Amino acid sequence: MRTRLLALLIALMAAVLLALGFPLAASMAAAEQQAVVVDRIDDTARFASLAQYVTTRSQARSPTTAENRQQDERLATLVDELERYHDLYGIRAGVFHRNGSTMAAAPSDWQVPEAGEGAAAFAEALVGRRSHDPPQVWPWQDGRLAVASPVVRDGDVVAVVLTDSPTGPMRSRILRDWLPLAAGEAAAMLVAVAVAFRMTGWVLEPVRVLDRAAHDIATGRLASRVAALSGPPELRRLTRSFNEMADHVETVLEQQRAFVADASHQLRNPLSALLLRIDLLALELPEGNEEIASVREEGRRLARVLDGLLDLALAEHSSADLRLTDIAALAAERVAAWRPTAENKGVELRAEGNGAVTGWADPVTLSSALDAVVDNAVKFTPAGETVTVSVAPEGDRVVVEVADRGPGLTEDELARIGDRFWRSGRHQNVSGSGLGLSVSRALLAAGGARLSYAHNDPHGLRVSIDLPRNAPDDEPEDGTIRT
Repeated sequence: MRTRLLALLIALMAAVLLALGFPLAASMAAAEQQAVVVDRIDDTARFASLAQYVTTRSQARSPTTAENRQQDERLATLVDELERYHDLYGIRAGVFHRNGSTMAAAPSDWQVPEAGEGAAAFAEALVGRRSHDPPQVWPWQDGRLAVASPVVRDGDVVAVVLTDSPTGPMRSRILRDWLPLAAGEAAAMLVAVAVAFRMTGWVLEPVRVLDRAAHDIATGRLASRVAALSGPPELRRLTRSFNEMADHVETVLEQQRAFVADASHQLRNPLSALLLRIDLLALELPEGNEEIASVREEGRRLARVLDGLLDLALAEHSSADLRLTDIAALAAERVAAWRPTAENKGVELRAEGNGAVTGWADPVTLSSALDAVVDNAVKFTPAGETVTVSVAPEGDRVVVEVADRGPGLTEDELARIGDRFWRSGRHQNVSGSGLGLSVSRALLAAGGARLSYAHNDPHGLRVSIDLPRNAPDDEPEDGTIRT
């Protein structure tokens, strides 16, 4: 979520910076070109003043020799000025009669262009107006600037001064002007990214904390709460609502556990008295009476159910005492403890895997869970088959697997195994309350472990206990997660 929000903020900030930067860059380029055009206008005006008295109007009499000599001197001065101008700046300049013939030009072979900006500027100057500003030339374009001014004598346009400037130096200056702008835009973008990064972190930090707290509650750590110290007001209100919801959920679950524990405890004493009376009644009946044996067995089954309910209530309420434990050694110990029971049934129980694998677990809880799983495996495995208990590290987890060669379960049954009081319809004749695996799962969840089930090829059930190898993250004693 942070990546998407960060990308959105960066895109918006980039759009704002570009929206400001492009017009500014265009304005800088236009200002640079306008300065060049103004210089060309001044140059054409100066040449026009020199050319104004070079031209003569048709008169009734022919000019005298002195007048011709003076006109030739003025023309020579104009030509000299144009050539020096061209040599110094590399700009083509010329004075052309109305019919387009050359009065003076540098270089001497340059003429009025037949098309393009130069022709348009010449035509506009013929009507007595200075040519309009040429189109903007950008740094990536290889264009030229044409500027024309009319030469006016006695109110008439007698000639046109036309300049044709290369744009290479101007484009270079535009690029140099753009470099600080680009650097400023890049610096502003970096600042914007840093601000967006901090802003998204500030906005989403309460969300991440809420996610961790929700995960803690989902995995059984119901005391987890969120301290709303930062973030937007809406998210702080959300954290307060979350804490209220967690308090309510914890209260309801606590009431449920208390009810189950109290009910199991209160029913245990009358049931014990009832079983005692059944035993006394059996003394007065013939030995081997089937009815009294059936009643006694049902009473004992009810006692096992009550004991399982009490164990489940205690498991869901208790906290794990996590410590660094040799998982392989503990599994081997439980295998040795259950091996006589398995041998009495004709089942081979063996341990496999590494000799020493450590992980973080509650040894008492893990032992109880292994007892329930191994008991279940031996119980449903027929004589002559094998039950294997293996321990192996997998990344940052330790996996204990108990694989049997029993009848196994269907896909639907795999989805339900571990539910309270659930037992497969195919195994109702096997003793049990259907609470053993539920108790094991509750005990393991308190320590961050997981219990899962899968098929064991070619037949049977594979039960996996997944434990963390590393120490859990330190948390405040009150379970509060701070933003």
